[in-house]
Amino acid sequence: MKKRDLTWRVAGAVLSLGACAAALTMDGSPLILLLFPLVLFGLTLMINGKRVAVAWRAERRGHFNTATVIHAERIRRHRRRADGSDA
Repeated sequence: MKKRDLTWRVAGAVLSLGACAAALTMDGSPLILLLFPLVLFGLTLMINGKRVAVAWRAERRGHFNTATVIHAERIRRHRRRADGSDA
């Protein structure tokens, strides 16, 4: 696992744990529902890591073929890895 991917996964863990800790301190408040999306986003980051950022960036730029863009990024990454310049 690369440092960049690990950073995204750690950020997801911190986001999820922070939201869960805040929910525990609210103890029965209906505001806990506002933290639920943060927990889900954090779990998504923990599981998928850097791929979430790539998908989000492609979607934000208005790409209609997001899957194609993600695939092209993976191919570029594998070519760089094969060339020896591991970024």
